[in-house]
Amino acid sequence: MVKPIITSLLDTDFYKFTMQQAIFHHYPNTQIEAKFHCRSNVDLSWLIDDVRLQIDSLSNLKLSDDEASWLSQLGIFAPDYLEWLGQFRLQPETVNVGITNGQLSISVKGGWLETTLFEIYILAIISELHGEKSQSKNVIEQGQSRLNDKLVDLKKHSISGFCFSDFGTRRRHSKVWHKQLLQTIQYQMPEVLAGTSNMWLAKSLNLPVTGTMGHEWLQAHQALAGDLADSQKQALKIWLQEYPRKLGIALTDTISMKAFLSDFDLELAEAFQGLRQDSGDPIWWGELALSHFESLGIDAISKTFVFSDSLNFEKALAIYQHFCGQVNIQFGIGTWLTNDVGQQALNMVLKMVKCNGKPVAKISDAQGKTLSKDIEYLKRLKSAFDL
Repeated sequence: MVKPIITSLLDTDFYKFTMQQAIFHHYPNTQIEAKFHCRSNVDLSWLIDDVRLQIDSLSNLKLSDDEASWLSQLGIFAPDYLEWLGQFRLQPETVNVGITNGQLSISVKGGWLETTLFEIYILAIISELHGEKSQSKNVIEQGQSRLNDKLVDLKKHSISGFCFSDFGTRRRHSKVWHKQLLQTIQYQMPEVLAGTSNMWLAKSLNLPVTGTMGHEWLQAHQALAGDLADSQKQALKIWLQEYPRKLGIALTDTISMKAFLSDFDLELAEAFQGLRQDSGDPIWWGELALSHFESLGIDAISKTFVFSDSLNFEKALAIYQHFCGQVNIQFGIGTWLTNDVGQQALNMVLKMVKCNGKPVAKISDAQGKTLSKDIEYLKRLKSAFDL
């Protein structure tokens, strides 16, 4: 019998549950398709049997009474959603695992409400299996040594007020290392750890849980909105309906920062608490965002910028120094912490490609992150947003 890697529904990013609740209330019958893509030049085909077994084991996950109680105490989740979630079971038959052109291929097809949680579980499973089977046995010791050095260096260069959240679940080396890493930071430098996006670890280690929305929320609206050009605004407005005065950080790079700011009018800018940068140059992005708030007559010091794109401490500290005093600043640091154990971490995603049978896409602010093989649809999307 396979030893499951994922043993709790909560072992995922917070935004998967916040999005699932919004789907539950607004789009319960929507159908989607998502596909796995590995940007790293590495053969994962040999993992196919283990990946399939691990995905099948996800059907055993169910929310415990203790977990439900913890979720209810967050003040985010409604009783009707939590009641539904208590009965929810993942359906592995909606996930197809195979080999295409010699490479591991994975697709998820079914109800958005029922399938959205697969993303983080599958990526974490692949990352852990790859690490377990291709790396040396002393990787945890290597990771611990590297982390200790990073924290020593951070103490030397740390700036008052600087802190970050852990955003590294999907590409972590392993669940064991993920927990050990956070415990180490808690012990050595608790003042810099603002929280974690991983709900299981937030609950286990008594840490704040962090996160708001993912790209799929905005992508889906490309098919759900009546007019493609209105899709981004509709996604943001529905989010505000679901979470008024909460979870108010908007993700800006689903159709590029330029397209986002064109839609981010005074009404939305006043309603949202801030913005998240996840691709492109962070200084360019931040200066553009500051100028946009200024043009709307909004003092940016009342807003929050969250930076989360491929960060390490050096990059984050440089961003902090640049914008400190102009806006509230938060950071999400992922793979550089959770999978720096001696071998290059996998660069992989599992992204929505269709919603209700219609193509959807992500046009990133960074080369190589745009995700769509439908060239004609990309042309239509760019045209709709004047890109």
